[in-house]
Amino acid sequence: MATPRSLAAPFSVTRLAASSLSTLRPEVCRFATPAYQTIRCATTSKTQPAKKKKARNTFRQYDLKKTEQFALVDAMQYIRAFEVGRNPSSSKYELHVRLRTLKNGPVVRNRLRLPHSVKTDLRICVIAPADSKAGQEARSAGATLVGEEEIFKQVQEGVIEFDRCICHIDSLQKLNKAGLGRLLGPKGLMPSTKTGTVVTNVGPTVRNMVGGSEYRERLGVIRMAVGQLGFTPAEMQENIKSFMDALKKDVSQLQDRVSKEIHEVVLSSTNAPGFTLNGEFKGPNSISPALLTGPL
Repeated sequence: MATPRSLAAPFSVTRLAASSLSTLRPEVCRFATPAYQTIRCATTSKTQPAKKKKARNTFRQYDLKKTEQFALVDAMQYIRAFEVGRNPSSSKYELHVRLRTLKNGPVVRNRLRLPHSVKTDLRICVIAPADSKAGQEARSAGATLVGEEEIFKQVQEGVIEFDRCICHIDSLQKLNKAGLGRLLGPKGLMPSTKTGTVVTNVGPTVRNMVGGSEYRERLGVIRMAVGQLGFTPAEMQENIKSFMDALKKDVSQLQDRVSKEIHEVVLSSTNAPGFTLNGEFKGPNSISPALLTGPL
C-alpha cells in the first residue's frame, strides 16, 4: 500500500518541472510549446501580402527603329495589291496616327474637310422647321431629314434613321423639352454647342459635314479615311498633309493641359494591312506614281 509520501511525490515533481520551465530563457521555452503551435506561428510569419504591380498611365509604344517604314507611293502600291479586283470606290485609304499621351487625359476630336473629299453616305438630320429658311437651306445642302415634332416623335418611338444630327439654335428649346438626350446621347447624336452641332447657319454646316470627315482619339490612336483607292498619289499626299496639319494644330491647343506627341503614322485600307509611313512621297526604287491610278 502506498504511503502518503509516495502519493505526494508525483505532484512535487510536477511542480518542480513547472518551476524549472519558468526559469528557462524565452527561446528555450519556444521549443517546449506544442508542435502544432510552432508550425502555425512559422506559417503566419512567412505569409506576406503580394505587392501590386503599378499600372501604366501611358499607352505602350514600340521602337520604330525595328519597324520597316515605307514611302507613300510604295505603301499605296502594296495596299492596292491587297485590293485587286475590288471597286476603287468601295474601299478607302485609312490613316492611323498613334500618339504618345496619357491614358486618362483629354482627347483630340475635330471635323475636317479634305482637299479631295472622301465620298460618304452620311444621313444628316436637321432639327428646324421644314418650311423655314433654315430648313430649306438644309434640304439644298444635302440633309436627308428636316423637321421638329415629326422627328421628335420618330426618335421617341425608337426610329433613328440618321448618322448625324444638327439643331438650329431657334429649335434648341423644343429639342431639350422633348427629352431626347437619353435616346440620342448614348449614340453620340445629341446636338450640343460643345460639339458644334447647334448652329445658326445650317447650310454651310451641312455642306461641310457631307464633304467632311470626323476624327477622334481612341486609346491613343486617331483614325480617319483620307481617300478612295482611285485617288492618285498626289491627291493622297494633299489629303494626308491637310489632315496632319489640322491634327498638329489640335495637339498644340492641348499642350497646356496634357503632353501629346505623334509617334507613328500608318496607312492601310478596308481590306489591307497597315504600312508605317516614313514621311517621304517616293523612294529611289519606287514605281511611277502614274501607275497607281484608275482601276485595280
